[in-house]
Amino acid sequence: MAYFAGGCVRDELLGLEPVDYDIATDARPDAIQAMFRKTAAVGASFGVVLVKEAGGVVEVATFRSDGPYSDNRRPDRVEFADAAHDAERRDFTINALFLDPLAAEDSASIHGHVIDHVGGVADLRAGIIRAVGDPERRLAEDHLRALRAVRFAARFGFAIEQGTAGAIREHASELEGVSRERVGDELRRMFLADSRAQASALLDELRLDGVVLGVVPTAARGTALAALGPQEFLGQPVPVSFPAALAALAFDRGEAESLAQVPALVRRWRRGLCLSNEESTRLRDVLEGVLEIEAGWSEAGVSSRKRRAAAAWFADALAVLQARNGKLGNLVRTDVASLAGDGIGLAPSPLIDGTDMLEAGLTPGPVFARVLSSVYDAQLEGRVSGKAEALELAAELASGGSV
Repeated sequence: MAYFAGGCVRDELLGLEPVDYDIATDARPDAIQAMFRKTAAVGASFGVVLVKEAGGVVEVATFRSDGPYSDNRRPDRVEFADAAHDAERRDFTINALFLDPLAAEDSASIHGHVIDHVGGVADLRAGIIRAVGDPERRLAEDHLRALRAVRFAARFGFAIEQGTAGAIREHASELEGVSRERVGDELRRMFLADSRAQASALLDELRLDGVVLGVVPTAARGTALAALGPQEFLGQPVPVSFPAALAALAFDRGEAESLAQVPALVRRWRRGLCLSNEESTRLRDVLEGVLEIEAGWSEAGVSSRKRRAAAAWFADALAVLQARNGKLGNLVRTDVASLAGDGIGLAPSPLIDGTDMLEAGLTPGPVFARVLSSVYDAQLEGRVSGKAEALELAAELASGGSV
């Protein structure tokens, strides 16, 4: 026998399009590999085989019962079992459902018969996230399940069952033993979803924020996170990025009220969430960009505003600003559109470069970079409009003019 298993069954019952499909079966790994031409035994010792067919990859797992989890991530050993035992070793009841696609249909909305050994269908209908069996044991097996409970509850708008929530609070500190990569991945999935504000509130409520974010637990306001959503920048859609979501969270928690607070915050989250170099840089730039815009966008010169608006981080910063201060965000958005349409643009190609300056007989030196930057500012502001004018200004600045 072979059933669809886990998240794909849950999503089908909720009327959602599954992201992928997993199969659970009584066939052993060697039998699965013998049935299909292209397979990969990524976890044969746990009964897991990847089957590659028709351009797709499906995870096929043998029904099993798990032994102890001494590393709080994977069982030390498994025993092949039946569907009922396989359901009992899964994390939450709504993820422990099977679907037999060849059996008579339960309803017009689902193709096949749902097999439920743990009460998952009732919990789906009631909107409840409940650990399978003893919640203390389920969390002890893999402490990351605490964050998975938050992610599922936020995503579906469900409540976490009282016993499960109590176990999460009681063992919140044990998340410190989970790899930072796995924690960071869960947070990415939480904060890139539209339900990011609900996820943040649940992290606070369940006392997970201190462990995950490295801060004393506090009630986040959630205003910016709730308002943060897909934006348009100069007519192009801009999806929410992880650095933008983290920046909104930092403002909600009051952790980025000044430029002086930003470096330490970025360092802490880089370590705690295993941010890449690019993510860390973008997070710093977004935080600083929002603070600088709030401090004096209107007073900044044309070249300064254009340079910021052309920066890689600006669309993220504008999205966070819009979520924090809609009135100022709209003002900046309108101003940027005007600057982009002034006939010069936000980031035109420079009229001259270092080679042009050398060919004009200017002596190379440390001042070159400052001269080129000043000439480009003049170009952005429309004070020079051709190569000859740009070179004339460069010569003036290099010979002692103000740079």
